Amino acid sequence: MADIIDILLSASFWAAAVRIASPLIFATLGELICERAGILNLGIEGIMVLGAFTGWLAVYYGADLWIGVAVAMGAGMLFGLLHATLTVPFGLSQHVVGLGITLLATSVAYFAYRLALPQVTSPPRITPFQPYEIPVLSDIPILGPALFAQTPLTYLAFVLAFAVWFTLYRTPLGLALRAVGENPGAVEAQGLSVTALRMGAVMVGSGFMAVGGAFLTMSAFSSFFFEMVNGRGWICIALVVFGAWKPGKAVLGALLFAGFDALQIRLQQTPLGAEIPYQIFLMIPYILSILALIFMSRRAEVPAALMVPYNRGER
Repeated sequence: MADIIDILLSASFWAAAVRIASPLIFATLGELICERAGILNLGIEGIMVLGAFTGWLAVYYGADLWIGVAVAMGAGMLFGLLHATLTVPFGLSQHVVGLGITLLATSVAYFAYRLALPQVTSPPRITPFQPYEIPVLSDIPILGPALFAQTPLTYLAFVLAFAVWFTLYRTPLGLALRAVGENPGAVEAQGLSVTALRMGAVMVGSGFMAVGGAFLTMSAFSSFFFEMVNGRGWICIALVVFGAWKPGKAVLGALLFAGFDALQIRLQQTPLGAEIPYQIFLMIPYILSILALIFMSRRAEVPAALMVPYNRGER
């Protein structure tokens, strides 16, 4: 218990938690936008892999870091367009299409890696985003290093969370987007295109997911390697449910999971880590997240039209 208290009182722990949460925030917001529009996007895992690869490869070939982020987002939106085309106008199974997108995007990334770097035995490195300390604020004890001494992509994640909340709850576009996930017939009756809204939401959401993947290669690490996403996409789907399809709660869920993850990493380095198999520590964030998900999801209100195909003129 003393070790846990010492960890929780250290600035490095909270800084690590925010850093680990950043890619989850991007991808969770992307999934939330899709589901708010009525589309379950199970392609999130593969799109994150694709974003991690394309952003890193663009920078490796000489592009600016922000250009790399844009390339990753563009690749994610392209696969989002494919997903949306199959599930919205054609009404195919969102489960099957999403899993297919994950397999396709992952395979494309791995194949392109081998094609672009056939002789490479270890992943080449790039110069990633560097932490930027905000003057004065970064000097605040514990809170300063955690929130105000991060890389630009981490700041962007929190700005984006506010932007998504503002758009969903304070703009006509957000109202239309939420309505299309609840009652698409009513949206059509107002003269709006359900197909356009849903396809646009999936494309934008998929772009956010890809940026979440790009964070791993361009901010957290400096190279691309297989399995680096490591199930984060599936965690983000759970975080959307945990957050009851609300951006603020979803961000808190991402921070909670990241805190559990940062805690287990540090617990392995204590004397307790020498006595307990490391697999037990690896399970901690998932077990605690499942318990939190069970508690929160009982009161969550699922968008009424989630995973329900809509054909124009139907009632």
